[in-house]
Amino acid sequence: MSRPDRRKRDAYRWFMTIAMRWADNDAYGHVNNTVYYEWFDTAVNAWLVQTGLLDIEQGDPIGLVVETGCSYFAPLSFPGDVEVGISVERLGLSSVTYRIGVFGKDSVEPSAQGHFTHVYVGRDNRRPVPLVPDWRSKLQELA
Repeated sequence: MSRPDRRKRDAYRWFMTIAMRWADNDAYGHVNNTVYYEWFDTAVNAWLVQTGLLDIEQGDPIGLVVETGCSYFAPLSFPGDVEVGISVERLGLSSVTYRIGVFGKDSVEPSAQGHFTHVYVGRDNRRPVPLVPDWRSKLQELA
């Protein structure tokens, strides 16, 4: 299996800085692979909250993760910060696939990169709903 080409920092439209925690390191002395998925989730949802699209307690629709993946290129270790960049890779009728890069502080090359797909559904019935124009417009800004 071939690994994807690394996407440099300029491939991402919005960044969030996250402090690594002591507990993020595993027995091998680097950040465990599962932590990257937490960073993906944190960055995407922080952007959604910041732009006013996501109301965690009352919002409708809500995004459900249906697919995620990650390629790892270089280890990261506590202490330090990571910068997580996001862009929209694909905007569907009721779904969004985000491209995500994890960078060591001030690094141009990612330590890891991946994708994360949300399908937007009604809060109560959990059935897919089309993205409304306001959501679509804001999401296109990340494309």
